[in-house]
Amino acid sequence: MQTAHLIYFSPTGTTRKVVETIAQGFDTGKVIHCDLTLPSSKFGTVLTDGVAIIGIPVYAGRVPELCLQRLQAITATHIPAVLVALYGNREFDDALVELRDLSVAKGFDVIAAGAFIGEHSLSTTTQPIAVGRPDDEDLKLAVQFGKQVATKLVGGNVDTPEINGNVPYKERPSLGGKAPETDDAQCILCGKCAEVCPSGIIAVDLSVTTNAENCIMCCACVKACEVQARHFSHPKIEEKRGILQKNCCKPKIPAIFI
Repeated sequence: MQTAHLIYFSPTGTTRKVVETIAQGFDTGKVIHCDLTLPSSKFGTVLTDGVAIIGIPVYAGRVPELCLQRLQAITATHIPAVLVALYGNREFDDALVELRDLSVAKGFDVIAAGAFIGEHSLSTTTQPIAVGRPDDEDLKLAVQFGKQVATKLVGGNVDTPEINGNVPYKERPSLGGKAPETDDAQCILCGKCAEVCPSGIIAVDLSVTTNAENCIMCCACVKACEVQARHFSHPKIEEKRGILQKNCCKPKIPAIFI
């Protein structure tokens, strides 16, 4: 049995869920988590054995810059790696090939990749986008994918498959300046929003303040707020949310590369 290293950046938990489910399909012994989501993440790891499952969310068709920065701390001595991208039912574009290139540069041997669907970060109860994804069918496919990878490993095949995406990667849009806001009348100052923020830009004292310039728009704070005091209603976001709901309403299925 091999050790499974689960490496992920997962602000709203969907990427982690799929990575963990894929690992269920492996015949593994020890499972080691390497959660790169929060600012407190401190990993300076060199992996020398086992297999890695590396999961990231897709933001505008790319790997989030903050995620790329934290992945720099992980290196490997040619251990096999499975790449996983979670996207909100639009497209995963160049995220998987970008993750492939980084993984290879850090010493991993990429043997498989998958693009799975997760509830879009901008999804709301009134404007749902891929709500509830990954669903039961997605997770069944994730387990099956894990079994396929395990079979490939047993057969000694460590070839890198062709993965959809382009090089050079699509241009990365600027994210700074827009962030969720807090309804002071609803807020109970519990601090949950600050606890889950990957960028560490939320401060809670007598009120909640957010440094919008460094927001990555993951909406973890919105989804974690139990009293619905956080909302993302910037005009540009409202416009984008409407476009996504209109154009990305047909459910997509995971794409597998093995």
